[in-house]
Amino acid sequence: MKTNILGCQVDKLTMDEAVKKVESYIKNKENRHIITLNAEILYRALSDEKLKTVINQADLVTPDGAGIVWASRKLGDPVPERVTGIDLMEALVKEASHKGWKLYLYGAAPGVAELAAANLQKKYKNLNIVGTKDGYISSDLMPDLVADIQAKKPDILFVALGAPKQEFWINMYKDIIRVPVSIGVGGSFDVLAGQVKRAPKLFQDLHAEWLYRLIKEPRRYKRMMALPKFVLKIMQEKRKKRSIK
Repeated sequence: MKTNILGCQVDKLTMDEAVKKVESYIKNKENRHIITLNAEILYRALSDEKLKTVINQADLVTPDGAGIVWASRKLGDPVPERVTGIDLMEALVKEASHKGWKLYLYGAAPGVAELAAANLQKKYKNLNIVGTKDGYISSDLMPDLVADIQAKKPDILFVALGAPKQEFWINMYKDIIRVPVSIGVGGSFDVLAGQVKRAPKLFQDLHAEWLYRLIKEPRRYKRMMALPKFVLKIMQEKRKKRSIK
């Protein structure tokens, strides 16, 4: 089941249900695209029809962040909980270590994917990471990356190019690479590599990780301006729904 938030379809499922979905995609060798959608990217999709189309064409769209959860509740069709990119990635990595799934990490700055992979393999001894590649390769080397992914045949491809670049990349290449599950995970590699600290648990519990990131990186304030605009759009949509009733 899905909920409609300003024209974007978001799946109504828990973290456990998302992991089970991924398991079914891998078992059936399906070619699936997963998006972890936050309020900033959803707001951007309101003025970017191509992005909205990519979101709505994805096979699974999880509510990444408190903004999406809040919006779904305000609009009267709530999602059960947050399913963030990094939390979903960590849950899938843990499951992969038990199920023998093959993983490929693509994205982030040079050396970061390799370090994230090394840290994950220290944590999960049986983890099978078949390939890594940074996100700074030139366009003329893209065929080599595609060929490497095809040759390694991962079950899950994690793409950390930042949103929405990673969503456009997966949408463009998923039918070529034919990986059962491709998922954009934003800055997750940086956190797993120890290059960036995730927000303390207090901020996570308060659903205020965005505030911690803003405090640590004030230059993000221009991007964060999308959040109050998103809130305003949701309130307008709520009033519209009331007037129709």
